[in-house]
Amino acid sequence: MLFVTLVIVPKSPEDSMILGTTEMANQEAAEIQISELDLLSSMFPYEEEFAITDQLALAELKHYVENESAEVPSSKVQFILNVKTEVPSASMVEFSMACALPFKYPTVLPEITVRSSLLSRSQQILLNSDLKTYLMQNFSGEPCMLSAREWVKDHAAAYIDKELSSFPRTASDATQSEVTMFTRLWIYSHHIYNKQKRKNIIDWAKELSLSGFCMPGKPGVVCVEGLQSSCEEFWSRIRRLTWKRILIRHREDVSLEGGGHAEIQKQRKFPTLEEKCFDAHGARGNHMDLGQLYHFLEEKGCADIFQMYFGVEGH
Repeated sequence: MLFVTLVIVPKSPEDSMILGTTEMANQEAAEIQISELDLLSSMFPYEEEFAITDQLALAELKHYVENESAEVPSSKVQFILNVKTEVPSASMVEFSMACALPFKYPTVLPEITVRSSLLSRSQQILLNSDLKTYLMQNFSGEPCMLSAREWVKDHAAAYIDKELSSFPRTASDATQSEVTMFTRLWIYSHHIYNKQKRKNIIDWAKELSLSGFCMPGKPGVVCVEGLQSSCEEFWSRIRRLTWKRILIRHREDVSLEGGGHAEIQKQRKFPTLEEKCFDAHGARGNHMDLGQLYHFLEEKGCADIFQMYFGVEGH
């Protein structure tokens, strides 16, 4: 059973003024984000150039801007910008910019991680650090996604061409190049009914040594955890299937020193990946008992995820 408690606190005139100013600032930041996303969409109309990976977060943001909701959006809008550039040692190389806009952006910097199959771990760390420094020095409080993309296009190739020895490195940098990333993806789908898709989820997770669970029905919930590269391969396969709506609702990344089997196993919250049904009901038997889902997540130490999915606290 789910309970939502509303607490009404009387406000002084001073409190109301502060809240009004904050609301205006939030509204302005949200409008700037929508405008910048529209610009990116018009400049890069193809999905291989620009793709929003969290459509639900974008819908929440637009809902807020249109004054249809006074509630501040709970999730950051996440998207991918792909940049192709020439490298002397290869014809064309693609760099992928995984981006997320915090709600207060552009008063705070966007979260950007640049990746390429040709970058070593230490090169990737240095590239992302230099990009962040560039944005901090030049775009404090201003929209900067286009400028960030141009910087990557103009400078990223240099991080592949240069030998590692030409970069100023510290002992910690050397250690970071050997760091393994453990990832947990929380995936939301409008629904999961199809038996073949459900089989794919189980089979692909087993093939990629991922654990977690899949809750079929409406809505559908999938959690996978394991090596970052395996999680990203799983997501790449899943999103290519036909869905009414599917997105990554939340992502957790943990750096593992050494990255041995024992370290990876220690991070897991689920022993294997299995399908979980929670007292299915409804006309088609496709709605799960969300109270049981919350209890299951609580047992696994993941209770906070429930609110990210459904917008209310479970009890």
